[in-house]
Order: sequence, then C-alpha cells, then structure tokens
Amino acid sequence: MDHAQVAQRVLADVGGPDNISAAAHCATRLRLVLNDPSKVDQAALDNDVDVKGTFTAGGMFQVIIGPGDVDVVYDKLIGLGVHEVSKDEAKQVAAQKDPAILRFIKMIADIFVPILPALIAGGLMMAINNVLTAQGLFGEKSLVQMYPAIADYAAIVNVISSAAFGFLPVLVGFSATKRFGGNVYLGAAMGAAMVSSNLANAWSVVELEAQGKINYWHVFGLDVAQVGYQAQVIPVLAVSWLLCFIEKRFHKILKGTADFLLTPLFTMLITGFLAFVVVGPVTREMADGITVGLQWIYTTAGPFGGLIFGLVYSPIVVTGLHQSFPAVELPLINSGVGDFIFPIASMANVAQGAACLAVFLKARDAKLKGMSGASAMSALFGITEPAIFGVNLRLRWPFFIGIAAAGIGGTLIAIFNVRALALGAAGLIGFVSIKPTDIPNYLLSMAITFVIAFSATMFYASTRGKESLAGTKVDESEVEIAAPAPLGADTAALPVGAETDFEVTVPVQGRAIALSDVKDTTFASGMLGAGAAIVPSSGPVVSPVDGTVIVAFPTGHAYGLRSHSGVEVLIHIGMDTVQLKGEHFVPKVTKGQVVRRGDVLATVDWAAVAAAGYDLVTPVVVSNTKKLGGVEASASGEVAVGDRLLVVTPKQALV
Repeated sequence: MDHAQVAQRVLADVGGPDNISAAAHCATRLRLVLNDPSKVDQAALDNDVDVKGTFTAGGMFQVIIGPGDVDVVYDKLIGLGVHEVSKDEAKQVAAQKDPAILRFIKMIADIFVPILPALIAGGLMMAINNVLTAQGLFGEKSLVQMYPAIADYAAIVNVISSAAFGFLPVLVGFSATKRFGGNVYLGAAMGAAMVSSNLANAWSVVELEAQGKINYWHVFGLDVAQVGYQAQVIPVLAVSWLLCFIEKRFHKILKGTADFLLTPLFTMLITGFLAFVVVGPVTREMADGITVGLQWIYTTAGPFGGLIFGLVYSPIVVTGLHQSFPAVELPLINSGVGDFIFPIASMANVAQGAACLAVFLKARDAKLKGMSGASAMSALFGITEPAIFGVNLRLRWPFFIGIAAAGIGGTLIAIFNVRALALGAAGLIGFVSIKPTDIPNYLLSMAITFVIAFSATMFYASTRGKESLAGTKVDESEVEIAAPAPLGADTAALPVGAETDFEVTVPVQGRAIALSDVKDTTFASGMLGAGAAIVPSSGPVVSPVDGTVIVAFPTGHAYGLRSHSGVEVLIHIGMDTVQLKGEHFVPKVTKGQVVRRGDVLATVDWAAVAAAGYDLVTPVVVSNTKKLGGVEASASGEVAVGDRLLVVTPKQALV
C-alpha cells in the first residue's frame, strides 16, 4: 500500500482539507468530522481497493483502512493540512454539530447505559416475583399459594429486585455526575440523601398525605415536605447537574488543601439545601406532569399511537437514542399505570428478528447465512443491533418489512392496552415483565407480528430479493495467493512450516462467541473482517499466530499481527477500552517485534476493567479477509489459550 497515495485519495474523496473540521484515528479506521457530508464521493471510496469500508457513527465519517496501515495513512493525512485532534476531542467536535435536543437525548443515554444491567436484572426479578404471586395465571391461586415452600424464596427475590429502583437516585447520581464531570461519590451521596430513611417514602406519599402524617421542615419561612425521591429520575438528574456545576466553581476558586477539604463540604451543603427546597419539588412536579402527559397522549391516540411508535422504534434503535427510554419508562412503571413502551419495543425487536431469521433460511451466501442466523436469535431475545446493522439494514428490504410488522404489533398492543410492570429483555421472554393479566394478549400480538414479518420476508426473498441473497461468486481469474511476510533474520526463528500455517488460535482464556454477537456493530457486521470473539475469564492475551506485530497501541488495548503465512489478525481487547488510556493494561510487545504463537502480547487486570464499566468481549478478526479464500470460526463455548479459533483458507485453495 502506498500510504501517501491512499491519504491523498481519501482526502479528495471526502471533500478536501477544508471539509474536515477534526480528524482522529483508532486501531483500524480514520475518524473524520466533516463540515458538509454531501461532498463525500462515496462511489470513489467504495471502489478504492485500499479502503475496506466506510460508515457514519457518532457524528463522524469513519473510513476503514486496517491495522498497521491506518496510523501511517493518518500521519500522511495530517501532513496534507488536516486538523489533528484526539479521539475524545473528535467526539466532542462531532457532538457539537448535533441539534440541542439530540445532544440532550444522547446525554440521557450516556447516563443510563451503564446502569441498565442493574435495572434489567431488578426488572426481571420483579417480573419473576409477579409470575410467582399473580392470581389466576396458572389457576385460581398463585404459585406461592399453591406451593408455600417457595413463598420465602419469592420474598427474597422481591427484596433484591426492588433495590435498584428504590435506590435509583444513588445509581443515577453516580452515573450522572460522572457524565457531567463531577465527583461520582458526591453524586452517589447526594442520591442517597434523597432516599434517606428519615424521609417519607415516595411510594407512600398519597396515603400519608391523606392521613396527615407528612412532616415538614420550616426553612426561611418555607414549609418543605420531608418526602423521598425513590425511583425518581428527573429530580436526581437536575440535582446531579447542579452539584457538578457548584463543585467545578469551587475547584476554580479554592486551591490545594483548601480545595480538598472545603470544596466537597460547600458543594454538599449548597446542593443539599437547593435539592430539597427548590430543585427537588419543582422537578418532581415536572416529572409527574411528563408521566401523566405521555399516558394521556398514548391513551388518547389509541391504536394510532401504537402504530406510530411501532413504526419508529427500530429507526430509533439505529440512532442509539432508545437507550434513553428508561428515563421515561421508570416513572410509568412506578406510577402504577404500567409501561407501554416495553411491549411495543418487544414487537419491534421480534419483527426484526423474524425478518432476519427468514434471511437466514433463504440466504445462499455462507457469510450472510452465518451472520443472519446468530443475529436473528439475538434479536428475538431482545438485542437487535447485530440483526439491524449486520443484516437487515445492509439488505434494506428486511429492515423495512420489520418496521411494517412492528407497526401492526404496536397497534395490537394499543388495542389490547398491554402494559409492563418491570424492565426486562424486550423479546420472546419479555412476557415475564408484562402485567400477568395482559400476558395472553402480549403473546398473541407477538405471534402475529412474528408471522407477518417472517412470511413477508420469505415471500420477498423468494421473488425480488432473491438476487441480494445469492452472495458474490469468486472470479478465478482474480484469484491470488496471499503473500507471506518477508523472511528476515528475526523471522528465521519462527517454527518450520509457519509460512504455510493459516490457523488462528485462541489468544485468551474464556468463552468463544460469534462475532455477530459483539455489541460494536463495526465488528459484528464484519466490516473489519471475519472472525470470532472471546469473553475473557483470566490470564494474559497471547499471540494467536507466528509472525510480526504490525500494530501495538501504547494503551495496550489493541494489537495487529501478520502471520508468516500472510494472515493479518486484529485483537481488540474489550470495547471502547481506549478510553482507559492504558490503565489496567501492561503491553509486552512493540511494533515490528517478531512473536511466536503463545508469546504474551499484554497482561490485563480484567476485574478492574470490568469494574470501570467496560465490556470485556475481545474480537479476533482477520483484517485482510478479502484477500484470502475464507475464514471460518471453529470454536464455541469455553476455550483455552492455544485452542483452534479460526481456520483460514488461502485463495490458492479455491483454484
């Protein structure tokens, strides 16, 4: 690859240096913030043999170059007059171009995504408790009444399930202050104060007011109700922002020891007073108004409201903004009216999964078939990103069929007035989160949605969509043998036969999963190459091939290797772990170093990375897949270092 020529072509194809306001790169791709995306010559980029693909995400136009080459191309790009920034700065520049409402929604998503596991676990346990205690679901009596031996178990489940919701302000306070740039422990402490046992429980306010048992503080002539904020979202978000605002101001005023001792004190005193006297009461009324308003709109619009929401849910998933929905759903659940968003989301997810399943059954291309099969199962159980980005959107028509079926499903949900009583997995098993009396109608709506999406996709795939499922035939006139890495003084130490070894082994102990199951759509869709992924359990990350290190990020989170047989392997340790800036990673190799299979590339403090909120899943992809005959994953479930992970076929084997 002539890196200078590639940089010049990419620069021309994206509209020149004046069209790039900021540029950064990661292990495999250029990240460009463009002033005018319409100036991009997409056809030229698609036809460029050195460009592996392009996509837009996070407000940045991303050009996939590949490991070992992207950093050189980036340097050449900067030399041509492009403004260089860090990856984080590029994200900030890109975010500034978004409308204010979009930035606000993304902010809400940033706050709630880290705490979703706790909310989903609590919601599912709450759903289990509902199933165990529901009257008439399995007979005249509940399961607890029918089998008294499980009553105490149900009670324990109920206690655990309510923790995440009862102490939600603590979780939101921690996550929100992290997002706003404040001290997370001050945020958690403020959240804990808002659910103190000295306050009246928010769930009992109506009853206590009727009994005249609400206590008041008398502050500066004001009567302030001593009421908690259990399961409240908007009040704690506002208080967290205020806390960070005050804390930052004191950091600028105070220095040294005074800053260390007095900033937390003054921040908590001022924030606490304003939280209970002004911000909390005002935002509580605001939150109640939003909840009542949403309920009124949905109830008034009826089936039409369900239709519209069903149609737009999957497109919203494409933007990632669905991650902010818990901020709306939780008040609906805790108000007692139930959540209508969850059941409609379930219809949309199942519709996309059914469409993807039909693609799996009709596809003739092996790679598409493998990806669609795994993605369909993921979508049917509530995680649709692999199906949407990896299959349905790429083919287009399955995505639109899924949207239409979801609209019908949403209409049925509205007609039957199905409500959820807890968060959970929005898919086939989502019925456990549904109000027990609504479960039959929920399952009926889901069955109809599935049948419509599946049947329509099968029909289209048998007619107009047949060609798009056939895949691309190999033109034998273009078959070439992948060139092996040059044999020098260093590579002479590699094992005999390394130049013909096309096997990629497991680089870290753990559990092997399909690449399509990775949440990062860039990997899941195969844009960076075919491969597999490992959910690590312990131990270091080692080389899966005999060859040369062509990429070694100083942060220790990503490595590119070229085997002596010419297979280029990218190992990305965890998702978005570049944000850790090398913390918890100890690199053991450098770029250009020759390694043998099993040599340690890096040691990782897996527990610390997980505790920091990062997904540990580690993709292992063959980045030059297009230059090879094929890449097949050969492992699943628990694997050990050195087990066979990928079998690569050289192009010469196709002749």
